[in-house]
Amino acid sequence: MIEIYTEQLAGIEVLHAVPAGKKESKLPVVFFYHGFTSSKLVYSYFAVALAQAGIRVIMPDADQHGARFNGDDTARLYQFWSILKHNIDEFSPLYQALFEHYPVDERRVAVGGASMGGMTALGIMARYPQVCCVASLMGSGYFMSLGHSLFPPRTEELESLNALAGYDINHQLENIGNRPLLLWHGEEDDVVPAAETWRLQQALIEKGLDKQMICLREAGVKHRITPTALEATSRFFSEHL
Repeated sequence: MIEIYTEQLAGIEVLHAVPAGKKESKLPVVFFYHGFTSSKLVYSYFAVALAQAGIRVIMPDADQHGARFNGDDTARLYQFWSILKHNIDEFSPLYQALFEHYPVDERRVAVGGASMGGMTALGIMARYPQVCCVASLMGSGYFMSLGHSLFPPRTEELESLNALAGYDINHQLENIGNRPLLLWHGEEDDVVPAAETWRLQQALIEKGLDKQMICLREAGVKHRITPTALEATSRFFSEHL
């Protein structure tokens, strides 16, 4: 049995899932981030699975998504990189707000996400050492190179991508390889190339930073989450939180 609530944390609407009767208990926490043009509600099956595993789950809507969407689909398509940066920047106030409202074991706070959410998770991992483990599904932390092919910004939007230069993991691999990390990607991903995950895997191996990394491939899978990915994520967090 689990309980799911819709709440405001740091002025952001979130789904808050917990094992039944445990909302005021000190539990391990996973902040989980959804994909582009999606919402916390669409990805709520992660909240269900992780809460069933005994974890408190905080799932925010990204800027211009879900409860925060203004309805302009066309404009949003050109805001991918600024939305991603917002996600990463908003982690700190969300983290603080959670501590103010609920009992939290600061040694057991993790981050996960899929697609844009997986990119968010890697960006947060590189910047916030208090996160104890991370799961990135269908993601990439190589923002600057990926920006040339994934939602290339118009001239007036280049500033949004350039603002992520300091968030790119390319020169922060030590901050990625120093904690447990799960990488998962479908080999036929037609949105975020699976090569982005293999690139990170190889970079960590070459620097001897792969000892806490789990990298999973799923053959024949395009840009979607599978039952195998969901199960692997739940198992990863259960083992490392």
